[in-house]
Amino acid sequence: MKYRHFLIELIKKDFKFKYRRSKLGILWSLLNPLLMISVLSIVFSTLFARHIPNYTLFLLTGKLMFDFFSESTNTSMRSINGNASLIRKIYVPRYLFPLSKTIFSLINLFFTMIILFIIMLFSSITLSWSIVLFPLPILYLFVFAAGVGLLLSSYSVYFRDLNHLYSVVITAWMYLTPIIYPIEIIPDKYRWIVEANPLFYYISLFRDITLNGSTGRVGTHLICIGISLVTLIIGLFVFRKKQNNFILHL
Repeated sequence: MKYRHFLIELIKKDFKFKYRRSKLGILWSLLNPLLMISVLSIVFSTLFARHIPNYTLFLLTGKLMFDFFSESTNTSMRSINGNASLIRKIYVPRYLFPLSKTIFSLINLFFTMIILFIIMLFSSITLSWSIVLFPLPILYLFVFAAGVGLLLSSYSVYFRDLNHLYSVVITAWMYLTPIIYPIEIIPDKYRWIVEANPLFYYISLFRDITLNGSTGRVGTHLICIGISLVTLIIGLFVFRKKQNNFILHL
């Protein structure tokens, strides 16, 4: 709370930087996923639409959640190195830099949710009261992304090649997550690989709440909460342990 104004200014700076000299500005947060989903739907609907009702919504819910995670962790990873000049001049808690990136990505996610709910209104989805619970899986994923962001930002100060390595990891991670395809097409002997993927549970829970009119299984909620808290605790521990030496490597 003491540094909340500084945190807000960091988030404002990100908005100004991302949309500077852009005539459409924040509308790109809506147009970008819409254009991408349109392309992916055209390409993959012929393969999976027969097996998945409302395939466009299935694809959109998975893509929005994964893109939030990808953007927040990528930007968090670069946050310490990117603010090196500021860190050398003044003292503020270092964790504010990766946290601001995760919050900025969360705000962008809520803007893109407008597209999801508009499409849902014009689809055959029957809206249930459980839809009010849609922020829960987003909250779980936010905590998980914050923990991963703290870990990545800690190590990227010492290993600059982590930026390039993570781009490969996040691409592979996307294809190992049932975003485009249903998990049912994975052979049983390989399904454990997908089920070991934390993002599988966040996206499945989000789809249950938004598309299936369900509150989600209690077990899935507990798995998401457990993964999120453990990751955040590890991220905070590692970040706190390494932050005093950041200045020597910036």
